[in-house]
Amino acid sequence: MYVFKRATLCLLVSCVLCHFAYASELKSKEPINIVTNNWTSQIVLSHVVGSVFESMGYQVAYLSISTSDQWGALSNGFAHVQVEVWEGTMADMFKRMVEEGGMVDMGDHFAKTREEWWYPEYVESLCPGLPDWEALKACAGVFSTPYSAPLGTYYSGPWEKPDAARVRALGMDFRVKVLADGDALWEVLGEAMAQQKPIVLFNWTPNWVELKYPGKFVEFPAYAPECETDPEWGINPEFTYDCGNPKGGWLKKAAWSGMAETWPCAARTLQKIRFTNKQIADASLLVDINGMSPEEAAVVWLQQHPEISQTWIAEGCR
Repeated sequence: MYVFKRATLCLLVSCVLCHFAYASELKSKEPINIVTNNWTSQIVLSHVVGSVFESMGYQVAYLSISTSDQWGALSNGFAHVQVEVWEGTMADMFKRMVEEGGMVDMGDHFAKTREEWWYPEYVESLCPGLPDWEALKACAGVFSTPYSAPLGTYYSGPWEKPDAARVRALGMDFRVKVLADGDALWEVLGEAMAQQKPIVLFNWTPNWVELKYPGKFVEFPAYAPECETDPEWGINPEFTYDCGNPKGGWLKKAAWSGMAETWPCAARTLQKIRFTNKQIADASLLVDINGMSPEEAAVVWLQQHPEISQTWIAEGCR
């Protein structure tokens, strides 16, 4: 009986101390700065996470910043949270920042990713043999535009992708046209879809496109890490990047290394937040198809998933 009472007393003391520590944590006027990038799902889900933090009593601010500039901001504590770190475009810098100690890996989402050249399904009738990359190479002229004539045009975005290196390594008669952001990509896609014109562009999953438009990723030679570093690996012994991007890639969360000490409950909650492919695609669809603002979409998303957001909040942090 004595042992039981002592254990119970220790538990109560622990809970009280945890409560006071959490209350002290919330008194901080310092906001948690959440990074927002230039694609829809990342912005919406940043606001979803921010809303969860606010429901816990935290101050939250949003820092609009490019993917290339976010690493310095996160590692130096100017930014504190990034909710979508994609393996295909961010793996190298992510690993480097974590190894240097300024940033922390806060765990994977349930979602699996792919970032690759993509085309609408009707294009297969205009370029037989797709989705094989050699078929695309053979009919490059089908994708010609005033920007690239007589070569084909591949539309990309402002993200860190080795598209030009791949075109060179695989000897493809394409020019890469880099657009300003995801909205610009969807604009050219929408125009092509309306006129059933051939188009190949950068796309990714999870994304709203897969919910609305039937299409496929181009199948390039299978990815291996050596493809990026060893010219002798792969089908072209002279150049690197003679392969596709990783399939089934990870999607992670990142945080400033001081987050766990400054806002421990928020840090533990962030570790528990894990989105699926469909949840992410639904978030982007609310904006890109339904016309909501990211802030409105975050509110609606949380209303659609009330049971999920409550399970994220770490124990002792309500």
